[in-house]
Amino acid sequence: MRILLVNVNTTTSMTETMAASARRHASPGTEIVALTPTFGADGVDTAFESLLSAVGVMDVVVTYPDPFDAVILGGFGEHGREGLQELTEGPVLDIAECSAHVALMLGRTYSVVTTMQRSVGAIEDRLLTAGLFDRCASVRSTGLATLELERDPITAFDAIVDQARRAVAEDHAEVLCLGCGGMAGLDEAVAAATGVPVVDGIAAAVTLGESLVRMGLRTSKICTYAPPDPKQITGWPLSAPPR
Repeated sequence: MRILLVNVNTTTSMTETMAASARRHASPGTEIVALTPTFGADGVDTAFESLLSAVGVMDVVVTYPDPFDAVILGGFGEHGREGLQELTEGPVLDIAECSAHVALMLGRTYSVVTTMQRSVGAIEDRLLTAGLFDRCASVRSTGLATLELERDPITAFDAIVDQARRAVAEDHAEVLCLGCGGMAGLDEAVAAATGVPVVDGIAAAVTLGESLVRMGLRTSKICTYAPPDPKQITGWPLSAPPR
């Protein structure tokens, strides 16, 4: 099967980090195709950047020329998933929801450790809308911008571990979720530092995506995610004619 893994920002090195985690957890025979939007912000930390990235993500997916079986959005609860569910047939997975689903199978409560404080509310809203917030002990901020995860990885890791330990000790989290695609690959080190299971959202999405494809399940088109009615869309897709 072929899974498209789409970064929500335009930083290609972050795309490569997420792709490495995805390929490490993919089953034999699963091809991970990592895509970076052709326009948007180099780091997504605000609502404006998230909404802009949604168009960039949809653009890079609908202009992808070859068949694919599922799509994974590498942003933690960013905008665009519902639009892609209308535009494509196969499963479209968001790493925030996937990591929370997996966490709920491993403990009674979970916490998310994310980047900036202003991202906390957006993540809480996403989990609430998805029906996954009741057992969320906390969403904790490291105070780091997305790009700081790559700019200073040692400081970033220390900040992640600090908040992760606080989530376990103070919020009674039994499982932790890494709340940014740029944190991919840190799950084992954070688990070793905290003593609780840690869910990498990219790994969770790849595993769940593969399962849905193998089960022959696709996005329901009966109502909510039916294709949009034909309308004149001016100037989009931006990258190439739709396939």
